[in-house]
Amino acid sequence: MSCPPQLICREIMPTVMSALLRAASIEDHDEILQAANATLKTDNTDEVAWHTIVVALLKLDRFDDASRAISEGGVKLGTTCALEKAYALYKLGKLHEAITTLNSSGLKNRALSHMAAQIAYRAEQFDEAQAIYNRLLGAAYHEENHDIKINLSAAQAQAKWKRTTMVHETESQIELESFELCYNAACANIAQGSLSSAFRHLNRALNLCEASDELNSEEKEEERRAILSQQAFVLAKLGKVDHARDMHQLTNFQINSDQNLRIIGQNNHLALGNMPQNPFLLELKTGTWLSSRTETQTFNFQSHLLARNSSIISLLAHKTDGVKTRACRAVKHSQSRSLSIKQNDMSLIGAAADTQGLPEKEVLRSLINLLKRRPHDAELVVIIVQLHLQMRNLGAAVYTLDSFLALLENSSSEQGLMLRFMPGLVALAVFLKKIQKRESCAKAELVKAGRYWQNRPGPSAPSLLKETGIELISSSTDDDVMLAGAFFRKIMTEENLASPTTSVGLVAALAAADVPDVESNTPLLPSTNSLVQEIEVDKLLNSGILVLPTCSASKTRLDFHDNKAERAVKKRKRKLPKSFVDGQAPDPERWLPLRDRVSFRPKGRKGRKKAAEFTQGGLVKATETMGLVGGGGVKIEKAAAINASKRKRRSKK
Repeated sequence: MSCPPQLICREIMPTVMSALLRAASIEDHDEILQAANATLKTDNTDEVAWHTIVVALLKLDRFDDASRAISEGGVKLGTTCALEKAYALYKLGKLHEAITTLNSSGLKNRALSHMAAQIAYRAEQFDEAQAIYNRLLGAAYHEENHDIKINLSAAQAQAKWKRTTMVHETESQIELESFELCYNAACANIAQGSLSSAFRHLNRALNLCEASDELNSEEKEEERRAILSQQAFVLAKLGKVDHARDMHQLTNFQINSDQNLRIIGQNNHLALGNMPQNPFLLELKTGTWLSSRTETQTFNFQSHLLARNSSIISLLAHKTDGVKTRACRAVKHSQSRSLSIKQNDMSLIGAAADTQGLPEKEVLRSLINLLKRRPHDAELVVIIVQLHLQMRNLGAAVYTLDSFLALLENSSSEQGLMLRFMPGLVALAVFLKKIQKRESCAKAELVKAGRYWQNRPGPSAPSLLKETGIELISSSTDDDVMLAGAFFRKIMTEENLASPTTSVGLVAALAAADVPDVESNTPLLPSTNSLVQEIEVDKLLNSGILVLPTCSASKTRLDFHDNKAERAVKKRKRKLPKSFVDGQAPDPERWLPLRDRVSFRPKGRKGRKKAAEFTQGGLVKATETMGLVGGGGVKIEKAAAINASKRKRRSKK
């Protein structure tokens, strides 16, 4: 019995079409997609056709259609196209689903490992990305080493921005042989605060980019924009705002530029430039690009800054209702003592929205009432403390902060204790206690925080431990010195590469207790050459000794032991009367009181009568005197006769 011709065609045509697809050399992805769809019309179970459709859709940037095609192709196609499915989900921003896809399939080949590292990088799991790249770098694929080094340095730089990594790479461990490596090294320097080194690396990256032969003019221009934007950021951090503004003018962001870079560059340019005085004009100017920030794929710290700036601009435009709504949505879980930077910043912006337009005296009262509803809000506490300090009410500021710290210390949750001993709050408490001259209380606060971070597993607060160690190293008690050594040792075990301050502090702490241990740690001290290598001795010698200019009118002390020295006599300035005439004899009676002078003329009738009695040659009034025994006499005056009429009383009417 012969088979029907239609069945023969169904069995033969898929095989022929699959062979044609494998041997095809079509470069137009639309044509490949049409050919694969034609194959599926004859046989819907052809895996090669399904796989071809998925790859063609990915090439055409139709990632949603590619993910849908993988789901429609069945379980077997999903297993075969694990890499394609993860890539489509990655491009769609569905990072958690992409990670789940890779975990279910396993990292069976090198391509899946590359995809897993890239997804971990975008999901901000930077330690995981570093681990995968280190495994890939150790394999014998030397043609990929350069690209892997670039991605590894990017993961390390982002981890330092996020401050979650335990690995501290130095510049000598990765040779900066391309502009990508220089750029990533500069980003790592910015995260660590080494702005001068970052600017030096960015200059080298710009020179290497312009000298590269692998990029065309458009690609070079795009890379230059990123480098110039980062240079402007570094200049602004260094305080050179005018230079940073000029650098931003050179970026010239266009519509076809990278959307993430364009939004970040416009935000920085607006922050550095002269913002409009009219807040409504400012909102209109920024609304065109801030509204599209949700479509970008920026990192969390970048998207958080953009959202915060948007809320501040809305607050300036008096759109307080929308700001309050967003702030309440962000801090609705504030009772759980959140450590999130985003939630704390939104709490601050929400407090500003609640108190906008209130008088100065009512702001503090409103914030205190708000703190009663959110007692674990650290941002509100810091604002209230700051307002108390502005009003010169130091006692109220200390009481507010101490009450908040006691509330956190009595909590049973680990998150509350971590918030209690955060370096910022501890530094504020120490600062206020030192203002009150409570040095012992400030030291006790540092020791308590240092012990918490020392005994806590996982990453600690190295800055707080370092400051506590510096404070304790000058103590006269052995216990404090040993505790300082323990803090410095904790920092060294976490950083892997000790800083000069940590090394010197550890050796100084061990010098008073354990001499053999000091000898083993002495090589950690920086060498003399490393400390003076940047000093130009010849330049110092040629410049001479700096002498401060002496004041010509400066007074010199007399040497009282020197006999030749004479005490300088101060010449008094002669004061002459206003009526003084040169050549005229002065009045001889100028030293007498005014009433004793000849020219004195009393005023009034009584005055003239009294003056006449003292006139020489005048009549002498007859008076009776009574002599006294032993000489002398007493003048007797007659009493005046009393007028009888004055005694007469008035009759009552």
